[in-house]
Amino acid sequence: MLTPASVDDYRRIARRRLPRLLFDYLDGGAFAETTLAANRAAFSRWHFRQRVMRDVSKADTSSILLGNEVALPLVMAPMGLAGMLARRGECQAAGAALTAGVPFCLSTVSICSMEEVAEAAPEADRWFQLYVLRDRGFSAELLGRAWKAGYRVLVFTVDLARLGLRYRDVRNGMNGGLSPVGRLRKLADLLAHPRWLKEVALGGKPLSFGNLTSAVPSGRRPEDFKAWVEAQFDPSVTWQDLDWIREHWPGKLVIKGVLEPEDAKDAVRVGADAVVVSNHGGRQLEGAPASLEALPAVVDSVAGDCEVLVDGGVQTGQDLVRALCLGADGCLMGRPWGYALAAGGQPAIEHLLTNIRYETELTLSLMGRTAVNQLRRSDLISLPELQAMAGHGSPAEDD
Repeated sequence: MLTPASVDDYRRIARRRLPRLLFDYLDGGAFAETTLAANRAAFSRWHFRQRVMRDVSKADTSSILLGNEVALPLVMAPMGLAGMLARRGECQAAGAALTAGVPFCLSTVSICSMEEVAEAAPEADRWFQLYVLRDRGFSAELLGRAWKAGYRVLVFTVDLARLGLRYRDVRNGMNGGLSPVGRLRKLADLLAHPRWLKEVALGGKPLSFGNLTSAVPSGRRPEDFKAWVEAQFDPSVTWQDLDWIREHWPGKLVIKGVLEPEDAKDAVRVGADAVVVSNHGGRQLEGAPASLEALPAVVDSVAGDCEVLVDGGVQTGQDLVRALCLGADGCLMGRPWGYALAAGGQPAIEHLLTNIRYETELTLSLMGRTAVNQLRRSDLISLPELQAMAGHGSPAEDD
């Protein structure tokens, strides 16, 4: 392939370049991955209304997210272990976000520390994602570091009371427990990717979770940090614990992992500036509805009291337009930028984001719209509506 044109193109390149355990970690979901597939399928059930003979010589994709102007209402979602997909991956991703004019959200379990990312992209609109951790003292330390380093939006992930069961990770030994034969196969797979070994595993700084070094000072391998993080997930946390977050975080607060209207209302009550309608990319509760399907009810429930974002299955500018028509203020996108990072680093992510912006502009124009803030639910036709229209037939057919 001379020039990747789609997310699937980047996915195929990433599959070749990454060791299997890393590609499957990036690509996979929970259990049989039906919710993962449902996230993508949900977008195809909405069709655009094509409008013609209108002046669409200009198309404005800019918007406002949490008080900041963005070139596109799209956020690069937090992704754990992104620095294992390419050398200092999170720094490259933040640089791409800066070039594209969109926010970048750094994961708690990033390879590059929040300070390293801030230094690499000092002018970027940087968000920080935090899990619900048992160690409140360390959580307070992370929040203080993030604020000092210039992160002004906190994305608090609430759908990880327990880690979802991801079969691919189990098979690849991401959770440990490999047999001697399994360990040999894992080693063989790593050795079969010399470019990754040279550029990522052995290139530059050692691979460790940069934000967690003070919590796991004896950690030498990513597995050590992963075990610590999984032991820190707190299944006892409730909405009352959000008061603690508000006490320690002076910036904007986004609650990520909401699918039910009542939970969205609770998020507003505890002071959330935004919620993310999310099933964690199909990586947590297998059988949960697609995020896009849950979006309209959540939008109605908050009635403008906070911004509503959505993630899960977002891959193209057309996906973004569909979500905006259904009431979202913006989208988060994860796997696609991970594929691009693995395929070609920062330049590939920049190319991906340029494509998504053009897809958005093109879709707006063919719908007869000139700006994203003009989009409405009436710009879409649902599959049942389309079937009902087809069922009426033309007068000639009725005769």
